[in-house]
Amino acid sequence: MKRNPRKVKWTKAYRRVHGKDMTQEIDEKSENVFPPLKAAKRVVLVRHGQSTWNAEGRIQGSSDFSVLTKKARSKRTAEIIWGPRQEQIIPEFDLREIDLYSFQGLLKEEGKARYGSAFHQWQVDASNFIIDGHYPVRELWDRARSCWTKILAHDSRSVLVVAHNAVNQALVATAIGTCFSLSGKFDDLKTPGSPVAGGKSGGRAASKRIVLVCNGSTQGNTEGGFLVSGDQPLNMLGVIQSQKSAELLLDLSVSSIISSPNKSCIETAMTISQVQEAADCLGADCVPRYVETKQMGYLDIETIFKQSKMASNLQFRFVFDVSSLPPFQPGWLNEVDDELRTKLWDQSGNAWKSLLDEISDESKSGEVIVAVSHPAIHIGLMAHCLNLTKEWLGTFHLDAGSVSVLDFPDGPKGSGVIRCINYTAHLGRWSIPITRPTIEDVEDF
Repeated sequence: MKRNPRKVKWTKAYRRVHGKDMTQEIDEKSENVFPPLKAAKRVVLVRHGQSTWNAEGRIQGSSDFSVLTKKARSKRTAEIIWGPRQEQIIPEFDLREIDLYSFQGLLKEEGKARYGSAFHQWQVDASNFIIDGHYPVRELWDRARSCWTKILAHDSRSVLVVAHNAVNQALVATAIGTCFSLSGKFDDLKTPGSPVAGGKSGGRAASKRIVLVCNGSTQGNTEGGFLVSGDQPLNMLGVIQSQKSAELLLDLSVSSIISSPNKSCIETAMTISQVQEAADCLGADCVPRYVETKQMGYLDIETIFKQSKMASNLQFRFVFDVSSLPPFQPGWLNEVDDELRTKLWDQSGNAWKSLLDEISDESKSGEVIVAVSHPAIHIGLMAHCLNLTKEWLGTFHLDAGSVSVLDFPDGPKGSGVIRCINYTAHLGRWSIPITRPTIEDVEDF
């Protein structure tokens, strides 16, 4: 059914008739208003399984001509996951994939050939990407906001959402209240395998990559203490975690490893370095590798917390009142005072500039560096990558031993793309925290 463009909210014709400015309209919606919650909720986002068009490299959009099975991609994936459970799966039309109009069904090379400028804008400036009089990314984010109202209104404390890659990206970004300018900054909400495997970020091959590895566990952060509990070495769990991270990164040829001067970070960095340089013996490479290792003071968090006038209060609160904020609890950075948050923000900003300097040599295409530090510093680095402010620090969460990957498709002077955040699948049973489901969790999910 063909609709009158003057009556379709997101078309240029509609905005021209109604005197609407798209940028202003976006800004008005940038602050999310979610329904009040009576209890904490967990929302699990799952991307549908690979379809035939995914495998062929076609631009699929919201069309369902490709085949996962004979049913729609997300619906069939949800049915497989949900299995024999009695509760009905709830269909939601607004969770459909991004509407790409004339792009849909084309091979990517065909899309580039027919719509060169539009295809390029989709890759480098997604929020202003326009085709057939529509702004597909803006339409998608508007739908994502409306979906959150429905998702959070559900009675269950745990909700499984099975959708498409771009939809899941929009759900994540709108959930944390970010604006359209971040579209294309979150890339790998789609990879079932290794986040360091070959592939593209933002539709383009990365010329540079920064891998953020959180140090493994120490005795202080496994005994219910505060996340910053002195310059302690890795405990046995942390040693295993560092080995697992080193194994994950073996598929990458790492140029240099930069770590915090903290003991646990140095140990983690050394483990990664040793495994990298043994790549030929392990059969991962045909020639020996040399990895430069060094330390960066800006990656050290201990100094920040020790210098804070609230350090003693924080130690008391988090060591003896762990029931209020368990270690590595999401949002713990919201609980620290503004002075501390400001110091963390400024220092992570200096670290970010230093890391960009490390990859500034344009002649070294494909360069990969690894930064090893505390989760709080890495959260700050990602916030700077996304051009956010210190108020966003409490929005992100990283676990001990986790890996996050930042790609630079346009080189170090271009915008970074977050390929993955808080990847812990490589840790298996050794991820932190090792938890058992509560009775409530079992009943709800």
